[in-house]
Amino acid sequence: MMMLRHLLARCGWVVFAMGMLGLLGAPSVQAHSSSNSFLTLSTAGSALNLRADVHWRDVDLIFDLDANRDGQVSWGETEARSAEIKLWLAQGIGLTSRGQPCTLGNADLQASEHADGLYLSALWAVVCPGLSSAADAENASLTLRYGLMFDRDSLHRGLLKADLAGVQSSALLSPDRPEVNISRADSRPLNVFGRYTLEGVWHIWIGIDHIVFLLSLLLLAPLQATRQRVTHWPAAPQARPVVMDVLAVVTAFTVAHSITLGLTITGWLTPPADWVEPAIALSVVLSALNNLLGFSALKRWRLAFVFGLVHGFGFASVLLDLGLPASALLAALGGFNLGVELGQLAIVGVFLPLAWGLRRTWFYRWVLVFGGSSAIVVLGCLWTLERLGWLS
Repeated sequence: MMMLRHLLARCGWVVFAMGMLGLLGAPSVQAHSSSNSFLTLSTAGSALNLRADVHWRDVDLIFDLDANRDGQVSWGETEARSAEIKLWLAQGIGLTSRGQPCTLGNADLQASEHADGLYLSALWAVVCPGLSSAADAENASLTLRYGLMFDRDSLHRGLLKADLAGVQSSALLSPDRPEVNISRADSRPLNVFGRYTLEGVWHIWIGIDHIVFLLSLLLLAPLQATRQRVTHWPAAPQARPVVMDVLAVVTAFTVAHSITLGLTITGWLTPPADWVEPAIALSVVLSALNNLLGFSALKRWRLAFVFGLVHGFGFASVLLDLGLPASALLAALGGFNLGVELGQLAIVGVFLPLAWGLRRTWFYRWVLVFGGSSAIVVLGCLWTLERLGWLS
């Protein structure tokens, strides 16, 4: 009878883990973020140019381009809808100069390739009131508005890089911030620092894999380690050791990802892009498995440091996609790093009081620690397989 109960309990937890998987990560493709579009505002001689690269799957989502239903979108099928696509692009992207609308010429549509697939690129020659030369653009005050996919995907972002004469700037456009000002004043280091701090906070909050990794490292913090199974660990009697444990994990992760983030952005390290994202997903798996090992587990701050080095490469890829202003590189890097830390501390600030209040309960040990860690293992495995291209 005892063996039967034990077997049923094990089977029940497998079912529970799969249920948690459905709650945590059913859309596994969203493990890190939704799609991005890339916007570039630049001068070529006396001309002002605007380019937008939109992921082809996003364009297909809007226009259902696969006319012959063969499961693939061809250039011919895209070109047949070019008039509608150009109108959609012009309605979703706007540029003004000191409150006066700029005129976008006829868009030149092309195909381009990014790390995550094929994009449709549109290039406009822009005419703005009062701007007739590169010198005028240098002293201009421009406002770019972007809103192509926000009604379909609230996590979609537009990544802007402005490279004008004397003005280098970048920004992330979102449903809450669909407009950005581009001027010499906005490219000052202090303004860049503040803007990139917000980008860092936002990135950690939408990076589901980063959040899951961090939480899996914190699950055991309010429990006191013994040689028993982790589900029988007693609650920590005092808050101070718990807080110190959490600080050790967060500090180790911070130091590690700061190292690789800085080295990558400055060009000292260039890891292959095709292994960074699978490695981040694998770190989620191993951190959760470490919880289930109980007394034999590795020190969590050590795991945080080792895998923090890997997560730093992921943060760097976001910054490189966003485009760093060379004139304020340190301000952008420092602001983004600070934003990531503030985002993490906000998560810890919500999790830790809840974990402390629940630490003596059966629910915390069995549902959150054992069941949650088991679900995270399954979820992380799926993310790893997907990012390796072994799971479609």
